[in-house]
Amino acid sequence: NEPHNKKKIKEPFVIGAVIDLRRCLNLLQIDALLELKTAYNFFRDRHTDAGYDTFPENKPINGEEKLIRHLDCAVIEMVHVLKKALKKEPYDTIRGVFFEGKDLYEGAGFREKNHIQICVRNRNCIKGYFLPRAKGPDSYPDSLLQELNLSAS
Repeated sequence: NEPHNKKKIKEPFVIGAVIDLRRCLNLLQIDALLELKTAYNFFRDRHTDAGYDTFPENKPINGEEKLIRHLDCAVIEMVHVLKKALKKEPYDTIRGVFFEGKDLYEGAGFREKNHIQICVRNRNCIKGYFLPRAKGPDSYPDSLLQELNLSAS
């Protein structure tokens, strides 16, 4: 897995993808959550035994949501370290749900920014990509259309 590019995004856009989840660490399922918890316990214990002064933390943005997820990332990486040590097949993808934002309405179980994210670790799971239907003639940045070899017409 290569680190992602840290360049500043000049023109944000949406792109669709067809993804085969294959071996998926599906964090909407109890067994996957138990595996994640086991990896956390292992990570915490090894971190403590090694005598490190700091421990990764999930951190809030603007004092609200914990959107910077250093701890979660470290624990998910530990899942993969443990699978490799046990000579088990690695996960190709990870799927998780995120409950973010303010309550949608008073007493709601839904929040303004609930969403599901998929992390693709194995690029072979990406079967194709596409531009979702445009809402108007200028919906896509010219730079994206050029990169995908599409014309604006």
